[in-house]
Amino acid sequence: ALQLPDDADAPAAVRAVAEGALLGGYRFAGYKTKPQPARREPVAEVLVAVPDAGDATARAEIARAQTVAGAVRLSRDWVNTAPNELRPPSFADAVASAARDAGLGVEVLDEAALAAGGYGGIMAVGQGSEAPPRLVKLTYTPEGGGSGKRVALVGKGITFDTGGISIKPAQGMWEMKSDMAGAAAVGAAMLAIAALKPAVAVTGYLPMAENMPSGTSYRPGDVISMYNGKMVEVLNTDAEGRMILADAIARACEDGTDYLFETSTLTGGQVISLGKRIAGVMGTPELCERVKVAGEATGEPAWPMPLPDDVRKGMDSDVADISQVNAGMDRAGHMLQGGVFLREFVTDEVAWAHIDIAGPGYHSGEATGYLTKGGTGVPVRTLVHLVEDVAANG
Repeated sequence: ALQLPDDADAPAAVRAVAEGALLGGYRFAGYKTKPQPARREPVAEVLVAVPDAGDATARAEIARAQTVAGAVRLSRDWVNTAPNELRPPSFADAVASAARDAGLGVEVLDEAALAAGGYGGIMAVGQGSEAPPRLVKLTYTPEGGGSGKRVALVGKGITFDTGGISIKPAQGMWEMKSDMAGAAAVGAAMLAIAALKPAVAVTGYLPMAENMPSGTSYRPGDVISMYNGKMVEVLNTDAEGRMILADAIARACEDGTDYLFETSTLTGGQVISLGKRIAGVMGTPELCERVKVAGEATGEPAWPMPLPDDVRKGMDSDVADISQVNAGMDRAGHMLQGGVFLREFVTDEVAWAHIDIAGPGYHSGEATGYLTKGGTGVPVRTLVHLVEDVAANG
């Protein structure tokens, strides 16, 4: 049992204790066929002592923590699932089924609909795999119309990333099952939002593809017509995440939104710059600051980064509107290149933030604090906090 303070900080403390217990006690079921007697079982029950057991605020905080932590745990489950079991069609089915059960609106675009709709980035990345790509759209509509503001959440769903023709080294490639952590976070956050019922309209976009080398893969040198009509020169097929995100971002802007939060395990440059715990955030300065504040409140830290003009100049293409990486293949400012590229697909009237979780989205080491080995569920709690903040403050 834990005795919590009887002051203004008590509600936040109740929430933190409940979330910490639920997340720290998480364990992925896994695939072992034999019992593991040496493994300790998770704590089955946690008692939280508050001054008034009937206090409505404390009970509401516990209920909210259970909802949000449940979403984080589901996000972790999706990330930890073996990639042969979670390919784009099956991932889309899992998200769609959970969303329908939660009362969300669901639209799933299969490969035929994506091709007909002009989603060139998603189709290019997915064309090398026998498991075709998908785009899942989830819609939450508040009772009474809400605040009038609209929020879009976009998450990268590369269910496995070999790098494609620009293939990755074998060492560590097994962790690339986590390259869909952004989509997992957005899908799980939408389920929490459906349960918490904030007074703001929220739409989630989850582009999904498997980046595989084959005779039908997209190639360095290809020029791709994207959903918003821009032409992109491919220089590195391992920069695939930005290709599928660009189409989803363009679709979100076309549908109409005031705020757009996108999250993805986008660049190794994020890990080099900020490490394994702090996400990089780029975009509209005011929205980047809101992400930073939300990260501080939820224990999912994020740090604003710039989008320099010289980085964009280095992505000029001789044959297309833009290259998807620096034309000189220079890795300097690698994280920033991802943000600069995505900015090309955000319309001027939309405030946006790109949250790079390449490090924070997956924990490779042993359990520490409330992080267990594998998927972390970052940034589910940040996204939920941001949506609630927009509902309350515009």
